[in-house]
Amino acid sequence: MLSKNYKDGAPPLVRDYLIHLRVIKAKSEKTIEEYYIDIRTFFRFLKTHRGLVSSDIPFDEIPIDDVNLDLIRSVTLSDAYDFMLYLTDERGNNSSTRLRKTSALRGFFNYLCVKKQVLDENPLKDLETPQQVKQKPKFLTLDQSIQLLNAVEGKHKERDYCILTLFLNCGLRLSELVGLNVTDISPDNYIRVLGKGNKERIVYLNDACINAINDYLKVRPVDGLKDRKALFISNQAKRMSPVTVQKLVYKYLERIGLDSQGYSCHKLRHTAATLMYQHGNVDVLVLQDILGHANLGTTQIYTHLNTKQKEDAAKSNPLANIKKDS
Repeated sequence: MLSKNYKDGAPPLVRDYLIHLRVIKAKSEKTIEEYYIDIRTFFRFLKTHRGLVSSDIPFDEIPIDDVNLDLIRSVTLSDAYDFMLYLTDERGNNSSTRLRKTSALRGFFNYLCVKKQVLDENPLKDLETPQQVKQKPKFLTLDQSIQLLNAVEGKHKERDYCILTLFLNCGLRLSELVGLNVTDISPDNYIRVLGKGNKERIVYLNDACINAINDYLKVRPVDGLKDRKALFISNQAKRMSPVTVQKLVYKYLERIGLDSQGYSCHKLRHTAATLMYQHGNVDVLVLQDILGHANLGTTQIYTHLNTKQKEDAAKSNPLANIKKDS
């Protein structure tokens, strides 16, 4: 069900598209919200660019509920490129952010053209995708990971240790971890994880995860819970929110001196994938399944090699010690 802000702020055709994403495409609420924000930003830009709104109205307060089919039909490819230039020069959006906005706009106009059939032609069908700069994922070393686990203490130490252990061993997304229910834990030592696009996958648990879960379940609250199914419970006796878990992770990262180095819950996912690949020799296809990636290309960013591995690989070549005959 779409939240109140969609009903209040979205014009009918945009709202229809958001419902289509939720019901037909099975997109998550987070993805739908991001797409709505992207489409809203575009129409705010368009109204400003064409002088359809008073300059006294702050950009973030420009309404789009009056966007009608006539305005939508007037959109051109040039408008989209002007928007991308605005995102780059005025808002400082990086290529990843612009890529998402490109996908949101192309998807919306394709929906209007193909599904709703209110457009004879998609004006953005030739909108090119921004070139992305590939960056190596940031991750904790094995020693730093152990330090992080050893830093756990306090009233909720069993819960917090279990959370960090699942992040570092299973490579869960933040949304996947907070969405775990007690019933997702199987006695056969695996958990059912609901990933992106509501796709379910099985993640097997190693001894560290099994022990951490068992220790937590011994002290997990059971009385007065607002969500009895939730695995991880907050101080308010309800399911832990993503923000609460993020703060928890930052707290322990700070304890080992990594708070200002760009680490986060998602970096712990990177860490799990990297450690499995570099130290466990896990095949990239198996890693893809563990992480729940739809495309192998997404998984391959974790297969970066450190300098020592490159050096060892060079030395392992059977021709490494061959010398030219004198």
